[in-house]
Amino acid sequence: MQWLNFGGGHHITRPGYDLSLLEQCIRRAQSSWNLTVYLEPGEACALNAGYLAARVLDLVQNGATNIAILDASAACHMPDVLEMPYLPPLYGAGVPGDYPYCFRLAGPTCLAGDVIGDYSFPAPLHTGDLLLFGDMAIYTTCKNNTFNGMPLPDILVLKENGRIETSASFSYIDFKKRLGGKLS
Repeated sequence: MQWLNFGGGHHITRPGYDLSLLEQCIRRAQSSWNLTVYLEPGEACALNAGYLAARVLDLVQNGATNIAILDASAACHMPDVLEMPYLPPLYGAGVPGDYPYCFRLAGPTCLAGDVIGDYSFPAPLHTGDLLLFGDMAIYTTCKNNTFNGMPLPDILVLKENGRIETSASFSYIDFKKRLGGKLS
């Protein structure tokens, strides 16, 4: 072997992360096996950055479970929710039991597993409510997909002067092009 990849998920920018232990592990691997060690610290650069805004499209109930169907999808826009699993922070909400109103947040696709997770709120959700998920810069932009034509979210940038600019916008044409469809 000439190299070894220690992979990603190293939150080297998080307070309390044991950098000295990581450095020891790297040095030991390099000296023991005479190879180069690589890290994938991309997550550390974007940790706790980025937001995903979603609207409540519909409210349904399944037994005792209140379900809010959003215009954002775990499967399409938040794949880390399903793959890790991971419950992203949600502004103004908590885990079940923190607040009196509990809702299961789900995406609008036909996938039964398109579930973001269970959250509690200080007041009941209503159709049209805006929800703001945090820590979404990591996988929302690089691993998203357009399953069954699900649109990708626009990418907006908040400038230092407070202005918001659209960096990228997507439409059905982008989905069609990915499938080899002609644009005419």
